[in-house]
Amino acid sequence: MLKVSDLTVSFSGNPVVSGICFSLMPGEILGFVGESGSGKSVTSLALMGLLPPNAKVEGGSASFSTEKGQVDLLKVDSKTHRQIRGQGIAMIFQEPQTSLNPSMICGKQISEAVELHTNLRGAKAKERCIQLLAEMQLTDPAKVYSSYPHQLSGGQKQRVMIAMALAGNPRILIADEPTTALDVTVQKSILQLLKDIRQRHQIGIIFITHDLSVVAEVADRIMVMQQGQIVEQGTVTEIFNNPTHPYTRRLIEFRKRINQPITETAGVTNEPEHIFRVNSISVEYGSNSWFKRGFKAISDVSFTLFKGETLGLVGESGSGKSTIGRTLLKLIETQSGTIEYNGEPLSSLKGSNLLNFRREVQFIFQDPYSSLNPRLTIGQALMEPFIYHGLGGKREARKAVEELLQMVSLPADSINRYPHEFSGGQRQRIVIARALVLKPKILVCDEVLSALDVSTQAQMLDLLQELKKGMGLTYLFISHDLSVVRSICSRVIVLNRGSIEEQGPAEEIFSRPQSVYTQLLIDAIPGKSL
Repeated sequence: MLKVSDLTVSFSGNPVVSGICFSLMPGEILGFVGESGSGKSVTSLALMGLLPPNAKVEGGSASFSTEKGQVDLLKVDSKTHRQIRGQGIAMIFQEPQTSLNPSMICGKQISEAVELHTNLRGAKAKERCIQLLAEMQLTDPAKVYSSYPHQLSGGQKQRVMIAMALAGNPRILIADEPTTALDVTVQKSILQLLKDIRQRHQIGIIFITHDLSVVAEVADRIMVMQQGQIVEQGTVTEIFNNPTHPYTRRLIEFRKRINQPITETAGVTNEPEHIFRVNSISVEYGSNSWFKRGFKAISDVSFTLFKGETLGLVGESGSGKSTIGRTLLKLIETQSGTIEYNGEPLSSLKGSNLLNFRREVQFIFQDPYSSLNPRLTIGQALMEPFIYHGLGGKREARKAVEELLQMVSLPADSINRYPHEFSGGQRQRIVIARALVLKPKILVCDEVLSALDVSTQAQMLDLLQELKKGMGLTYLFISHDLSVVRSICSRVIVLNRGSIEEQGPAEEIFSRPQSVYTQLLIDAIPGKSL
């Protein structure tokens, strides 16, 4: 279906991918694997004719089989490329939330693709849209058709994107990180859906991911990329059982290390000291009076966070994990129940006591890019809380920031640079440094590793463990990635629809789950055989 030879692409004269060679067969799923910046997405964008203005194809060929014969995707004009896109090759982009128009119902967006690539119009086009949504195994296709993107879950939005990509009956589907940031059960269903589509339509799929566990679950062959070049390719069995390149071996070792359970007791003694005691709390959204019932995000949740431990909160999207994290910081008020911090009711904290609490308990948000002010340098962003809390003047603040940047392994010149000048892993280190600038006692980590590649995840886990030992920190670690939770947490709480399904020592939860729901989550972990 597709044969790529010696593809070379440069950005502003600097080569970013070079000498890329691979082929794709009908009904095959080819996995592109590599760290962020390895050239996976650039390769696919070159094939789609969607490279940015500062990018240039320096050489190579990409022979694509069409009904009219062979076409070189790297040499056709923009009009031909537009005809090929959607009908010949379609792409599922990484983030459906930003790829879908928020002001247009999903059905209309799919209908545009259907009308563009077929002769269907009006009622027949709508019928085709609903048929596509039904094929995506959505329980109520007509409702999804009439829904806006914000009314759908992450998994539903991803299925809408796949339906849109299939509207033109393409021969090749490029899936760029289609399961990033999805919880394990939704991820498993999306992977199965792609395999079913491959089988049903005999289309070729290029599956781009940084997650080795996912690619092992879905791909027939794997192409490993590093710094814009292919360092190794072969079948899944060959790559995972007998990797020949040091980089591939390193990626596999990182994933195995993340899959290993924690070996230490996370600092909990025989008589652990409790920091937070949560008693039967409930949180409801959208309720402004007793006339109007809202949505219950968490219901009757009770647990204790002990000093020096890493407590994991796991569950599917919408299970209430982030809501619990925010209630501990008084960012969300509870409708019932109580929270105690060091034996004092959280609701009674006011004035200087509340300010001290804000210093001692810090929140690390999921997306570091959106939680950093793009107009502030990293130095300004990190010095701001130090000065606000009266810990010293500008000179002391700068010295503290320089020490923190060194602690999280960032170069000294980072202090004068802006957020957009850093990689995803570096930005995550920056927001960790910002949380540490006030020398807190507790960090609430909300999905801090969800969008990072496997080697960066391993580095961040090592960093969190080192900081914990060096600073005596306590973590509440929120994640949908059960492999990561198992590798860092001493205890785990499993949430399901706002209620605690079960809780206990991590190894007991993972090796002997008592709940059917927990067992389903564990069974959905991809690549468990790695």
